[in-house]
Amino acid sequence: MSPRHLHQRAARGQALVEFLGLALVLVPILLLLPMIAKYQDMVHATEMAARYVAFDATIRNDAANGGWKPDAQLAGEVRRRFFSNPTAPIKTNDVPGDFMAHQNLFWRDPLNNSLIRSFGNDVGVSFGETASTNRAAGFRGASDDTVFVNHGALDLHARGIFRGNVSVTVANLPATLNGPTHSYDGLKAINLVLRRHVDLVPDAWTARDPNDVISHIDDPLVNPGAALGWLKPIIDPAVGLMELPGGVCMTCGPQIGQLDYWREEVPTDRLAH
Repeated sequence: MSPRHLHQRAARGQALVEFLGLALVLVPILLLLPMIAKYQDMVHATEMAARYVAFDATIRNDAANGGWKPDAQLAGEVRRRFFSNPTAPIKTNDVPGDFMAHQNLFWRDPLNNSLIRSFGNDVGVSFGETASTNRAAGFRGASDDTVFVNHGALDLHARGIFRGNVSVTVANLPATLNGPTHSYDGLKAINLVLRRHVDLVPDAWTARDPNDVISHIDDPLVNPGAALGWLKPIIDPAVGLMELPGGVCMTCGPQIGQLDYWREEVPTDRLAH
């Protein structure tokens, strides 16, 4: 055999060895990609659920709209709307069951078991830095009232930042699962728990309309001009005299305490129906 042919056979042999060595590294990773995708999708759902818990506190809390939403109702909504079948309808008091019709069919292991074994036990909702079941523990103190001591006149609370937590216990892969190159072995005892939280200020105040704004700030503590209205008959003529000789206007003085004068309203004839 010529030296040329010997060199070609050696090169083919080297390429085969390199391919096998690379395959030992890449094949387990490729086999794990579907499971990694499932875990990543569950992480995203957990984050969205934490946002739901936190923002729900802005419309249902002990200072607005009749109090907090019942714990069981909030947890049921989180489990059904974020961790069950993604086509589930949004209905009041709808909770998921631990059967395939209510499970997310993407979140299943290679043996077709759900990665969330029990909605009631594996999907939890909690509040605050201590992950308490008490809503009051969800607040972290604020110092707003030390700067603006009259916040109560605006119907504003100074309870600080509220945190909503969601945790999901992901089932380990079955011990009986035997994948090629033992790629699943590391996931058989991973004991994965996904946790996400969202912080926000639930006591922000927004008004329905200009009249609602006036009703909140028409207080002598917030609007001192309201207590000085008796000065208007004195100030208006004085302003009129100061504007001479350009013209005399005995009602053009500063609108002391008259919040409706500064109200911004769009005339009805400017609105398209």
